[in-house]
Amino acid sequence: MNTASEDEQDRRDMARLAGGHGAALNELMARHAPRLFGYLNRVLHDEDEAADLAQETFLRVHQHRGNFRSDGKFSTWLYTIATNLARDRQRSATRHPQVSLESENPATGDDFRESLPESRPSPVESLQSEERGELVRRAVAALPEDLRTPLILAAYEDRSQVEIAVILDCSPKAVEMRIYRARQQLRTSLGKMLELV
Repeated sequence: MNTASEDEQDRRDMARLAGGHGAALNELMARHAPRLFGYLNRVLHDEDEAADLAQETFLRVHQHRGNFRSDGKFSTWLYTIATNLARDRQRSATRHPQVSLESENPATGDDFRESLPESRPSPVESLQSEERGELVRRAVAALPEDLRTPLILAAYEDRSQVEIAVILDCSPKAVEMRIYRARQQLRTSLGKMLELV
């Protein structure tokens, strides 16, 4: 999560960008691109799509730099743009499927793994951890988009329910209910998956 000084730096950079200093976009990208890419990768389950949409998000930031409200939080505005782009991309992919829903790069799922102790795990522990991570990735990917996105924003991006409500253009109570329903569905689906293992 951004500190107050990062929020202020974001506001200054957006003011510079709106004033015609294009280099300010580079500073915003340096601060926010890695986390934004991680978020989009979790939402889309495709590194190439996530990279494309991260670039498109910053292009939109540049194009609409005059629309940024300096009393708002830049990261919330950024994630709103990214979420809308991801939603549009997912709708388009549903109407015009081109890749398998199972197209996932297993080597990039490190963010879903449980934290491991400092000592090196045994091969059996490593395999079990990878299997659990894969089960969680599959279960999260199987959630409907309206439940998956708020869960990812809350659990992996550390966004507050108020911030998520702004990003998704709904009430904080709706966000709370969606996250609750997502967790309930995960418990059910992970329970079934673990029975099969």
